[in-house]
Amino acid sequence: MWIADHWKDYEVIDTSNGEKLERWGKYILLRPDPQVIWNTPKDAPQWRKLNGHYHRSSKGGGEWEFFQLPNEWSIHYRDLTFHLKPFSFKHTGLFPEQAVNWDWFSDIIQKADRPLKVLNLFAYTGGATLAAAKAGAAVTHVDASKGMVTWAKENAAASGLADAPIRYLVDDCVKFVEREIRRGNTYDGIIMDPPSYGRGPKGEIWKIEESVYPFIQLTAKLLSKDALFFLINSYTTGLQPAVLTYMLSTAIVKKRGGQVSSSEIGLPVTQNGLILPCGASGRWVC
Repeated sequence: MWIADHWKDYEVIDTSNGEKLERWGKYILLRPDPQVIWNTPKDAPQWRKLNGHYHRSSKGGGEWEFFQLPNEWSIHYRDLTFHLKPFSFKHTGLFPEQAVNWDWFSDIIQKADRPLKVLNLFAYTGGATLAAAKAGAAVTHVDASKGMVTWAKENAAASGLADAPIRYLVDDCVKFVEREIRRGNTYDGIIMDPPSYGRGPKGEIWKIEESVYPFIQLTAKLLSKDALFFLINSYTTGLQPAVLTYMLSTAIVKKRGGQVSSSEIGLPVTQNGLILPCGASGRWVC
């Protein structure tokens, strides 16, 4: 498992009975997690010192309950700054487990010794975008949500990257890739974090089981002749690491060579020493 274990401002304190107890900076949140099917004693004192608790509803969804939690606050990872705020369906605007991937491709970018163009698809609030830009790449950031793109710009400014070579686009990722292919544009690194289900700005439907492999094949056409990496993340249960490996191998390796590795990604749990699984990632390198 690839473990995001270099955080200082974030911590999974404990896990029990379908929930994870987290520290985001100085604030303690309790959120549901479907992976936590075990039930252990809640000995950590933070269980009784919550600033926010997301209660899942038996009818689907849920709602937040707050205890002296600000509307927005910030945390840091290395030289990056992220604005956080609790919003729909338990999210805060950041997936801390992705830091293990940020470190991986940042190292590739820094060692390239040449200017790199990176494409970040389904780019959300910009964690990967900021990491790639901080490492020295020119980044194209694409997401269908105007609100998420605005949030990403705010994170970039807070991280000292307001003037970095980042191009922000509110667009349907599939349509954008199709246009880039027609334009003849290419990228040295590609990152994608496709949702299980979603809709584009004009109602385009995305179902990952039906769409992801054709989209990987399509997007691979944007890899430059000297491309260095391709990263795909998945939070969908059916897309296990082996499936990610097979998709990248058949879509990229057969045509371009290189190597593929895939693994679960996870976060360490302070109280019990476990590693909390948080999806999976597949990586291609030339």
